[in-house]
Amino acid sequence: MNRTIFSDAHQQYREMVRTFVTREIEPHLSQWEKDGVVDRSLWEKAGERGITGVSIPVEFGGAGITDFVYYVVLHEELARVGAASLSSGFTVQDNIVVPYLVDLGTAEQQQRWLPGIAAGKIVGALAMTEPDAGSDLQGIRSVARRDGDTWILNGRKTFITNGGSADIVIVAARTEPASGARGMSLLVVEANQDGFSRGPSLNKIGLHAQDTAELVFEDVRVPGTEVLGQQGRGFFHIMEHLPLERITIATAALAGARAIFADTVRYCTQRKAFGQPIAEFQHTKFVLAEIEFERPRLPDAVIRTDASNLQ
Repeated sequence: MNRTIFSDAHQQYREMVRTFVTREIEPHLSQWEKDGVVDRSLWEKAGERGITGVSIPVEFGGAGITDFVYYVVLHEELARVGAASLSSGFTVQDNIVVPYLVDLGTAEQQQRWLPGIAAGKIVGALAMTEPDAGSDLQGIRSVARRDGDTWILNGRKTFITNGGSADIVIVAARTEPASGARGMSLLVVEANQDGFSRGPSLNKIGLHAQDTAELVFEDVRVPGTEVLGQQGRGFFHIMEHLPLERITIATAALAGARAIFADTVRYCTQRKAFGQPIAEFQHTKFVLAEIEFERPRLPDAVIRTDASNLQ
């Protein structure tokens, strides 16, 4: 039985995304890879067309759709043209920053930031990883101490996706250092605050257009109203939201693998040796068929390859 996770609404969204990717992304990918960052105007174009911000509530300018399949569609279409760097940036915005603000933000915080994110005018980042602690959350050293109605934040974060472009950064810091996991809070730092700075985009083996930076906080005064969620519950808030981040990473990885396989099959059917396409050689058929039929699958994913030409 032919099953699909994609409804007619998903396919209409796919058509819109594919047109956007073809016109606004694919022609610029090489330049963005050289520049080490995606052009900022692309964020606004994506917001204007409803490509991003799908899950943001309608009252804040989003579509109010929490159906994750829309993000499957988005990642598949970005993978189709090799836009992995942009896929990562959109992931942080839509599947990390937005859920934190929607689930934990006060009405005032949501009104201040979500409309801008929906419009692509605000880019967000989540700052957890540190130079000495890596991804060990309980080992982070960033500290925020109370000073009247504000917090004074000090610390360094590294490998922060969207870090160089972010207008707001959700920062994990110790507000009660002696309390272990119960002494961590999430603070929202706006990029124009004194004491906040960022290093140059980090050189990486791949994902060259992905905006990845080190962030520095030196006596940054964060208003007490900028605590996200409950004070002292930051570690638990992160644990509650990590599953969505992980499934998004898996979705993007699978979409990328499928796109690569589709490119490989196209190459094998076009490349000729000894008077015939190399896809006609028995060993090539075996290898491609093994990948096609033994790899992890989602039902009827659109990025797939018809293996009938291998028979």
